[in-house]
Amino acid sequence: MTVWNGAPVKIAVLGAGLIGKRHIEHVLNEDCAQLMAIVDPTDMGKALAAANGTSWYPDFAAMIRCERPEGVMISTPNQMHVVNGLEVVAAGVPALVEKPLADDVTEATKLVEAAERAGVPLLTGHHRRHNPLVQEAKKAIDAGRLGQIVSVNGTCWFYKPDDYFDLPWRRQRGAGPVFMNLIHDVDTLRYLCGEVVEVHALESNALRGNPVEETAVILLKFASGALGTVNVSDKIVSPWSWEFTTGENPAFSHTQETCYMIGGTRGSLSVPYLDLWYNASKPSWVEPIERERLPVDRKDPLGLQVRNLCGVVRGLEMPVVSAREGLETLRVIEAVKQAAATGRAVSVSSQALQEAAHHC
Repeated sequence: MTVWNGAPVKIAVLGAGLIGKRHIEHVLNEDCAQLMAIVDPTDMGKALAAANGTSWYPDFAAMIRCERPEGVMISTPNQMHVVNGLEVVAAGVPALVEKPLADDVTEATKLVEAAERAGVPLLTGHHRRHNPLVQEAKKAIDAGRLGQIVSVNGTCWFYKPDDYFDLPWRRQRGAGPVFMNLIHDVDTLRYLCGEVVEVHALESNALRGNPVEETAVILLKFASGALGTVNVSDKIVSPWSWEFTTGENPAFSHTQETCYMIGGTRGSLSVPYLDLWYNASKPSWVEPIERERLPVDRKDPLGLQVRNLCGVVRGLEMPVVSAREGLETLRVIEAVKQAAATGRAVSVSSQALQEAAHHC
């Protein structure tokens, strides 16, 4: 990691909930950033600002009347992302918006297009792409070490306790594990394996009975012809999820298990430990299979994400995950919800696919 040259970027964090607190922590820890303000209408947000010796405002409008940040991190409830994002764009301030960008593609498109028209850089908080282990997996796949990708499998199981749902918005549309958790897995698999063109899905809320799902099983068809399965539930005690297997978030146990398996014609890769399995001579089930663990320099992706935002603000870097990329992942998630609601396969139409077809 390079040492930051120049003045730190003044950052405001909107929303002081679970992920907002982590953003605040990483802004404070990075030499490229300075926490200018915490924007949150609650007493907890006000107290957090006082504890960290920074300004507090109940909303963005109140802050912008008094002082102007150079960058903003939006970690308010999902239903507020577009409203807050449009405020930031109107003020001309580069921002990172937590995933999902919105509850639906129409609203997310409105936000993305507004930012593009205004020329305001807008990033999406799919922080896993910043993780060096994801970058190493991408390098191995792009180098052809797995051959042609044939199939992928992802597991995202964990147990959210009852008090997690004390906040009413977490029980409402747009706050289930598909929008809140699986969206990260879908984004990571899109990044590693290419665009998704079709989905099938089933959902269940049989245990809690909330309006949102607690379990979903998804089939993915990629543009390459590869097929994938992803299984998500926030009602299962399990060691198999990104949070548990990567050790990325110190709030969760580190289980040393696997969450993704990516299989190709020359080899297979487990994630997050990057065990590459292959036949040394020729691909065959009767040939000895060997394992190589790919080396990776582990770093905190949320810290790297803050550094990327600062680099974008200063005009030194491009976004690792643009708002447009966040929109394309949201298209897949919306297709998952449609497929689960209708019981039918749903095609995914994305700008990336349209541009690829135009160039053919």
